[in-house]
Amino acid sequence: MSRKKRRRKEKKRKTRKKKNPLISSPFPKKIESDFGSSPISSKVQFRKGLAIVRKIAPVRKEMANLREISVSAALNLLSAFAFLVAFAILRLQPINDRVYFPKWYRRRIRNSPRRSGVCLTRFVNLDWRTYIKFLNWMPAALRMPELELIDHAGLDSVVYIRIYLLGLKVIGPLAVLAFLVLVPVNWTGETLEGVKNLAYNDIDKLSISNVPDGSKRFWVHIVMSYVFALWTFYVLYVEYKEVAAMRLRYLASENRRPDQFTVLVRNVPPDPDETVSEHIEHFFRVNHPDSYLTHQVVYNANKLAKLVQKKKSLQNWYTYYLNKYERTSKRPTTRTGFGGVVGTKVDAIDYYSSEIQKLSEAEALGREKVLSDPKAIVRAAFVSFKSRWAAAVCAQTQLSHNPTIWLTEWAPEPRDVYWRNLAIPYFDLTIRRKSVRSFIQGFLPGIVLKIFLILLPTILMMMSKVEGFSSRSSLDRRSAGKYHLFLLVNVFLGSIITGTAFQQLKTFLHQPPTEIPKTVGESIPMKATFFITYTMVDGWAGIAAEILRLVPLVIFHLKNMFLVKTEQDREEAMDPGCLNFATYEPKIQFYFLLGLVYSAVTPVLLPFVIIFFAFSYVVFRHQVINVYDQRYESGGSFWPDVHRRLLIGLLISQFLLMGLLSTKNIEKSTIALLPLPILTIWFHVYCKGRFQSAFVRFSLQDAMTKDTLERATEPNLNLRAYLKDAYVHPVFKGRSHFDSPLLVPDEENNTLVLTRRSS
Repeated sequence: MSRKKRRRKEKKRKTRKKKNPLISSPFPKKIESDFGSSPISSKVQFRKGLAIVRKIAPVRKEMANLREISVSAALNLLSAFAFLVAFAILRLQPINDRVYFPKWYRRRIRNSPRRSGVCLTRFVNLDWRTYIKFLNWMPAALRMPELELIDHAGLDSVVYIRIYLLGLKVIGPLAVLAFLVLVPVNWTGETLEGVKNLAYNDIDKLSISNVPDGSKRFWVHIVMSYVFALWTFYVLYVEYKEVAAMRLRYLASENRRPDQFTVLVRNVPPDPDETVSEHIEHFFRVNHPDSYLTHQVVYNANKLAKLVQKKKSLQNWYTYYLNKYERTSKRPTTRTGFGGVVGTKVDAIDYYSSEIQKLSEAEALGREKVLSDPKAIVRAAFVSFKSRWAAAVCAQTQLSHNPTIWLTEWAPEPRDVYWRNLAIPYFDLTIRRKSVRSFIQGFLPGIVLKIFLILLPTILMMMSKVEGFSSRSSLDRRSAGKYHLFLLVNVFLGSIITGTAFQQLKTFLHQPPTEIPKTVGESIPMKATFFITYTMVDGWAGIAAEILRLVPLVIFHLKNMFLVKTEQDREEAMDPGCLNFATYEPKIQFYFLLGLVYSAVTPVLLPFVIIFFAFSYVVFRHQVINVYDQRYESGGSFWPDVHRRLLIGLLISQFLLMGLLSTKNIEKSTIALLPLPILTIWFHVYCKGRFQSAFVRFSLQDAMTKDTLERATEPNLNLRAYLKDAYVHPVFKGRSHFDSPLLVPDEENNTLVLTRRSS
């Protein structure tokens, strides 16, 4: 071939490349690295390039078009509507009333409709007029004012529901702006239409992929990313301020609770002359002579608790066989081996009666052993004071010149205490937490790929328990943090960068860190369809299944059939459940992340996220009002974690946009976007300094105000009696012989402190 012809071909090839830039395909860097900058001069290179293009096209063809997405959305909406219809029908039946309104039964406000019915109407609702208004639960869920909802369900529940409302406040305006500004810019780009042998669809034409390389249109995306960030900052600031104010008002107005007067003291130093209880009493009578009231040492009763739980399980079986005998007048039998299916055949009632008697005797012996064994006493105690002000001073100050002993923190609410972890020596906590962190970072990613996603929250909660946190609220927050990290790495990034964990690791290890945002950013537009489908299946259908409560419904009727004998048994068979913060909140954060990432890339995803937030808000408001029981109340103390994770999602969206635009041949795009993450970090630091103290400390002024008001309104309050059994281990509740260690003699007028020390 002559030199002139080669030059003509090269010129023609460059012109075609300018008109149809391959950068709009998913793998521009791959093509450039394989071809190089030199012209294609051999059939081998040509075949190689053709193979890459063939590899690109099927990937794009797998993406559904706008019509298919619409059909899928319609089907998922119909599925969700079917769940709602099933829920509406089931909740109207008298036989299911305790399943769908357990909260009102536990508060003795609602009576069973089966009591007034006769025959069939005791089980089935025959009033056809109630079926016409089968969706009236929605306006009823929205009707209760927020202040009334706080009194009814607690501040934790209300603050949790506000996260869904926050999603609407953030993503809603972002969607409006994106559809008004970015969608027309993307649609009129017309880049994809000019690329031959490239399959695309309407969703791609609405995304940033349809904007040609080097186009000044990308500056619209850059400007809108600033608008999105500033709007998110504004909404988060207002919400943080409102939640902090709600928490302060709640703490100032709530009724008297034991944790307001109590501090958890850990790492009590040993003393050769005094027991742990005596040493604690001596220390606080010396250092807090005017405010110390009483204390309760912590016992390691974990083995005894297992014994009590086993006895409770046997009592359930005893009740089951006793009910069976009353129905059939025939003595039931069981076997003494594993699961009651192997071993010697015996009379079931006599067998479980004797086993329960043995466990009762063992329980009594175990209780006496715990109380008399010095090794069973943990070097920790719940110390109570005469006023909230004194408790606040103790909880928020250093008690000793040695900062590693006499460590104090606010005592959890009695329902919030996780007694099993209080038995862990304080020195072991650091080692346990480091070990769990190392396990998660080093081994967990390879394991979680082999298990079902539904089991993961339980495993993460077990890991948090191993770390030794003393309250259920702390366990929920730590477990939520781990689950959020899993969803971020394995579901979001793992879906964008397809392949196994080892393949992903190899991809990142063989490129500089600055290339990682580019690698992920290039794949983001291609995965929009996947995340749209994920939102419909996991989000919409999942929330619809949540309100149906199919599993609790089946379990209740099984218990009602085999175990329930009295009205009290029936109430115990109700399983209202609770807001599982450790599982639900990370999922909310995931949908926030999708909305923030795709707001500037593929805005067509945003309406699907908005539907999720709106639907979830109504459903969980209904559940909190009618169903969920409250395991504990932390006063919305988890909000700083929610705020931090939202800003992490915003940071990720900004870095990924920087990586994506860096592949579009736009001059100074990285420099233009660089202030965004800096602003986000500054905003986090500012909000943390401005509001976080309200969630970790209690104002001495507010404490004194409440103490003064209480003394004026209740001058004869016996605070010692009120706090007497508040922090007794559940296995010792109601035991009169255990009362003696709880209280100390009232020696307010004695300036000397009794001690058994020899020096």
